[in-house]
Amino acid sequence: MDNSNTNGHLATADKQAKLGWRLKFWEQRRHLVAVLAFFGFFNVYSLRVNLSVAIVAMNSVYKVTLPNGTTIEQQDFNWDSKLQGVVLGSFFYGYIGTQLLGGWMGARFGGATVYGIGVTSTAILTLITPFLVNISVYWLIFIRIVEGLFEGVTYPCIHAVWARWAPISERSQMASLAFSGSFVGTVIAMPASGLIAKYLGWPYVFYITGIVALIWCTIWFNIVENDPADDTYISAEELKYIQDSLGSYGKTKITHPWKKIVTSTPVWAIVCAHFCENWGFYTLLTQLPTFMKDTLNFELESAGFASSLPYLVMAIIMQFAGRLADRLTNSKVISVTKVRKLFNCGAFISQTIFMISAGYLLTPGGVILCLVMAVGLGAFAWPAFSVNHLDIAPQHASVLMGFSNTFATIPGIVSPLITGFIVTNKQASEWRMVFYIAGALYLFGAVFYGIFASGERQEWAKDEAKEPKKMDEKHLSYDNKAMTTDNV
Repeated sequence: MDNSNTNGHLATADKQAKLGWRLKFWEQRRHLVAVLAFFGFFNVYSLRVNLSVAIVAMNSVYKVTLPNGTTIEQQDFNWDSKLQGVVLGSFFYGYIGTQLLGGWMGARFGGATVYGIGVTSTAILTLITPFLVNISVYWLIFIRIVEGLFEGVTYPCIHAVWARWAPISERSQMASLAFSGSFVGTVIAMPASGLIAKYLGWPYVFYITGIVALIWCTIWFNIVENDPADDTYISAEELKYIQDSLGSYGKTKITHPWKKIVTSTPVWAIVCAHFCENWGFYTLLTQLPTFMKDTLNFELESAGFASSLPYLVMAIIMQFAGRLADRLTNSKVISVTKVRKLFNCGAFISQTIFMISAGYLLTPGGVILCLVMAVGLGAFAWPAFSVNHLDIAPQHASVLMGFSNTFATIPGIVSPLITGFIVTNKQASEWRMVFYIAGALYLFGAVFYGIFASGERQEWAKDEAKEPKKMDEKHLSYDNKAMTTDNV
């Protein structure tokens, strides 16, 4: 580094020290992108889970006092468990259809742009949901399918964002931070939806979540660029740091080797892990409020709060898990492959134990504890399989995420239907079978991923891009606190 660069670097560091943490954080644009992506996924899941709680209120019997003083019971809708299963699963009918498209669009048009359009469109559709559901339940099913189509692009195209914004040494941490927004969104949206439905009425569940999402969309489109080189406010040091870390992966025209992708066992290991994790996740995401109310006799607002606890724990653990995964990877004490397998398989085995225990206990305290642990410990799996695409083929990561998430969406469609057919009498024994199925899939996922997963760049992914430049620890940090990951 020459003297002019050194002096410029020292001046930048001195300015940041004087202006304090806020400006330092603002100047770390990649971290700002990760935080805004966190709130993006917060809204993605708020818009997704609002119906899981609202549908309980929509089908509940409530008392109404007439002008003459007579009290009668009313019910806005009376959908049986099978129809409710179709309604809850309808989102995923659309969601599965745009996974590969979302990955391709993110790589082609820019991940940040596609991500923002997906959330914006879903928010607008959410705002008109109360009007359409009062016309017909089939309109509700239709609007949820269309919402799924737009939300389907969000997960795949965010990898196109990381492919340009996330230095190799920070992949797990940045991705984990962003993805944890999904669980925080669930934590907030579930109890909030219960309270909103109770005190304002179920239509306001959709109005409020839709408006909050649109506010986020305005911020996202005004701040985040598809490429750090297009960001007006990024420092020269940070831009160089990102570009040196990523090499030419953000610049090379990409041709996806589909035959090699679909015949790659490490790719299928990711697919399997993603599918198995989502089976348990979506089962609880769509059914837990109903289970809490019908089987454990929780009130609506209490059911929403209790249902959110597993995701609160998951969001907290994920921050630690992402940092730990990056530290182990960067320390080179163990290989990337071993880090991914350790985190994913350890999480899945733990989830198997607690999910089956929940089915066995079926008491309020025991079930909540087991489900909190079963979902919460899944946080260790996400810094494994969810970033594994970037390990094995960074330039194809958004498409690989779309590929794996296509299969991982199937549980969102099938699980509510199976649960609807199993749980016909609202008996504890019926729910036990639901938990056992999820536990068995976690165990299968642990075995398959443990055998076939890899953290190494695959041969078919080495042809189109140059290796990233090797950087020593001093270069990685730039000796600049504003350039470290500790400020995220």
